[in-house]
Amino acid sequence: MTEKSLIGPPERLESVKRNYFEITETISRAAQESGRKSGDITFLAATKTVEPAIINYAVSLGLKYIGENKVQELLSKYEEYDLDNCQLQFIGHLQTNKVRQIIGKVSMIQSVDSLKLAKEISSQSVKNNVNTDVLLEVNIGREENKSGVLEENLEELLCQTAELSNIKVRGLMTIPPVCDKKADVFKFFYKMYKLFIDISCKTLDNVSMDFLSMGMSDDFEEAILSGANMIRVGSKLFGTRIYR
Repeated sequence: MTEKSLIGPPERLESVKRNYFEITETISRAAQESGRKSGDITFLAATKTVEPAIINYAVSLGLKYIGENKVQELLSKYEEYDLDNCQLQFIGHLQTNKVRQIIGKVSMIQSVDSLKLAKEISSQSVKNNVNTDVLLEVNIGREENKSGVLEENLEELLCQTAELSNIKVRGLMTIPPVCDKKADVFKFFYKMYKLFIDISCKTLDNVSMDFLSMGMSDDFEEAILSGANMIRVGSKLFGTRIYR
């Protein structure tokens, strides 16, 4: 490990440590209940607004995947991440004019929702002589204020993206609507899982349904029980954050 700071307030570090192991225990329990092992679930920490020292401390506990939502923040923290011991992904809405800034820096882009964006990722990947893994984001709740492709347009976007150079579709991602009742969020998760399985059963070139990324701090256990194999947890790990 290179010289990456692990310094932070002792009480903050202790809180992160406690939260980390509580989350991994919940993952293990939910995985077992859904007929899988904890190792089948990828735990990605959403690190928006979190200082690199705190992120690196979580990595020292065993965290293997981190994800940023904003390009500017990712770039400002990039040199301080402990990338010798974890993978960095991009999980937020991505504008096409900012793609070039993160290609080669992230192992996966989870939020591809248009052919225009996919083409730019492909173009910049070719320029940088790298291959970029992506997940297609699905607007499973059909919410007007959220990004994501509608389910009826998903297969077309999958096939179009798969034809592009230096880009590999590795699965799907979604953010369901906020639900007051657990039963309602399960409906969206199950619907997403069925979509994931249906596509997995088809033979589509350059498409591998390896990841179903759904579930965040408030609902990651329900997501795992519904079939997710990647979760994105932020505040449950790092505590309540102030978003700017």
